Amino acid sequence: MLTLAIRLACCVPILAGGAGLLLGVAALGEASGPATGSHLRYLSGLLLGMGLAAFWCAGDLRRRGGVFALLCGIFVLGGLGRGLGLLLEGLPPWPHLLALGMELGVVPALWLWARLSRAA
Repeated sequence: MLTLAIRLACCVPILAGGAGLLLGVAALGEASGPATGSHLRYLSGLLLGMGLAAFWCAGDLRRRGGVFALLCGIFVLGGLGRGLGLLLEGLPPWPHLLALGMELGVVPALWLWARLSRAA
């Protein structure tokens, strides 16, 4: 069940990262200049890579647990940055709030589940 839960959760960064990489700011429904579009595509590529790496880790958590933990930490760090933006700039659009829930809720829960599973 843990492997399935992780792989289902990985669909979010894989799809969001792929959309941002291919569509740029249009994936967010916003217009912006080339610098912002370039940066968004770069960050989307990172998100896509992190999602694919976590998907890979789910196949053998006993051996890849350290990599999975590192990826979880990176996702949480990104969520903390998103949370700071929320505090400083106000509420973002609802998809960003859902992402925040993934980053600071779902990811830590999956990390804890994986940790407890490996300890058992």
